Amino acid sequence: MMRAIVSALLVMALALQAAASPIRIRDLVVFDGVRGNDLIGYGLVVGLNGTGDGIRNAPFTEEIMTNILERLGVNVSGEQFRPQNVAAVFVTGSLPPFARAGSQIDVTISAIGDADSLLGGTLVMTPLTAADGEIYAVAQGAIIAGGASAGGEGAQVVQGVPTVGTIPSGARIEREVAFDFAEMQDIRLALRMPDFTTAARIEGAINAEFGRSVAVMLDAGTVTLNIPATRSPSPAHALSRVENLYVEPETRARVVVDQRSGTIVMGEDVRISRVAIAQGNLTLRIEERPIAVQPNPFAEGETVIVPRTNVDIIEEPGAGLAEISGGTSLSEVVAGLNALGVSPNDMIDILNSIHAAGALHAEFIVR
Repeated sequence: MMRAIVSALLVMALALQAAASPIRIRDLVVFDGVRGNDLIGYGLVVGLNGTGDGIRNAPFTEEIMTNILERLGVNVSGEQFRPQNVAAVFVTGSLPPFARAGSQIDVTISAIGDADSLLGGTLVMTPLTAADGEIYAVAQGAIIAGGASAGGEGAQVVQGVPTVGTIPSGARIEREVAFDFAEMQDIRLALRMPDFTTAARIEGAINAEFGRSVAVMLDAGTVTLNIPATRSPSPAHALSRVENLYVEPETRARVVVDQRSGTIVMGEDVRISRVAIAQGNLTLRIEERPIAVQPNPFAEGETVIVPRTNVDIIEEPGAGLAEISGGTSLSEVVAGLNALGVSPNDMIDILNSIHAAGALHAEFIVR
């Protein structure tokens, strides 16, 4: 199993070194102004099969239900509600860039009370507001829950998360974001992973596409594009040419380790200086064998428990001393660790020790 994992890492390393292909600019940057906006609303789900909120434990459910009924012309002042088929929920969604009134978006429904399940429920008309407090969409519809819950007085079984569901295309956009993209004179390209070399390559690729200096690198994470200098009919036409240009990004040498799953991911630029590694295991075995001592026949006394402890230290033979030459690449590093025949957890400890010794020339991230 261990050799299969390391062999897969070696194959992946060789593939990375042989297939370092350019990436589209649209996958490397975020265009200024082309972004979504988060929406949130507070609503009521009805039609649940006895799995809703307990009104005494969630008084806000009764309050919102009263408000909805009064808006519909039903006077419920002074009445006591004890239904179990309603639940108060938060409704969240994202308003995509350039969304127009009348289009629809997906929303997520999450219970905020003590409801057991939202399966089979229907969301009542819920306004969705943005950070500015304005209503941009209205959500309503049948909920698709991703789990199930069943049980009795003595046991209960829950599969998935039945208190969270979605409504595909469940919200209709009522207001558009006030943003005049067509009048922009300069558009900034923000790199997802800031890097001076990558930003310079993006600047060069854009200027080569238009045959003139239309892009300027401001810093490691920003490249600005002058729209009038591109001589394009609109910013949209200019960006349609820019986003499909290919650039080879420069990546940092990085080793990412996940201790919980034993996963190790290394970039192709990882280098290790000349270092020797010896790996072995010590097993400490402690065994308790207490002895009961009885008093002599016809003598007064009590039975005494005398402790007996056996301690053994077993040193398992290691893989010996392995040496990795200086300036090795990713494939050579993996091959060297594979020669030790260690487990993934031991490999993580070895990489950590190499990093502590100053021989691992990469950013070392442990999660």
